[in-house]
Amino acid sequence: MGYFVGMLIFLSPIWVNTIGIFYDIINYFFRNDINRYLLIRPLRDKHKKIIESAFTYYQILSEQNKKLFEKRVRKFIDMKKFFYRGDGGMVTLEMEALIAASAIQLTFGLPGVYFIHFRKIIIYPDDYYSAIYRRYHKGEVNQGLGIIILSWKNFLEGYTNASDGINLGIHEMSHALHLENKILNREYNFLNASVLEQWEKAADKELSKIQEGKSDFFRRYGGLNEFEFFAVAVENFFERPVVFYRYNREMYGLLSKLLNQDPAKKMTL
Repeated sequence: MGYFVGMLIFLSPIWVNTIGIFYDIINYFFRNDINRYLLIRPLRDKHKKIIESAFTYYQILSEQNKKLFEKRVRKFIDMKKFFYRGDGGMVTLEMEALIAASAIQLTFGLPGVYFIHFRKIIIYPDDYYSAIYRRYHKGEVNQGLGIIILSWKNFLEGYTNASDGINLGIHEMSHALHLENKILNREYNFLNASVLEQWEKAADKELSKIQEGKSDFFRRYGGLNEFEFFAVAVENFFERPVVFYRYNREMYGLLSKLLNQDPAKKMTL
């Protein structure tokens, strides 16, 4: 008996590694199906009531897609650690539900993507001072530390006005998505490479227009660099899709292919 137990202890690391490798292989080839069909943990009732009452994107989904959205929100919450930074405050169910929903809003057409590199969500009550950049921020994504940082006040304001093209949650989650696509992990390279290349060429032209003051659609902040432009473009893609489509059908179409979503079509149904 002792010999048998000893052999199990000796072999267990080998079996653990083998199972881990097997899981990675299965996940790589079938991750979309795994995340679409094998999400068995339902969203907590309190979280569900919050997105039912406060998240417009969820409200206009079909009943089938609502159930899928709920499960993906639950999985995102379970995968992350939420921290509150501020006197007398704490992470609330509303924070968990709405921040997770903002991430799934972006990735709903990409069922295997949960920003696995970014394990921590840090929430400040308002604008906060960044010691790294030595200025006040509303939000940021730190690849080195694997964190997403958000000002709760500004996050809520982004969803209060859903048609101005300014939404902190979508903006920062767009940065996370853009970075996650390039990080070597099991979510690596999920954006269509050919479409992304076309997007980058089209974005370069629009960046120049913004920097020259010739763009009458995208705000000037999007002209800082390709990363900020992508985030600003995604904000407008979800908040002003019909106007975006009319302004530049090529860019809208490329972003629609990248995210596998078409909000302008929903708006005109």
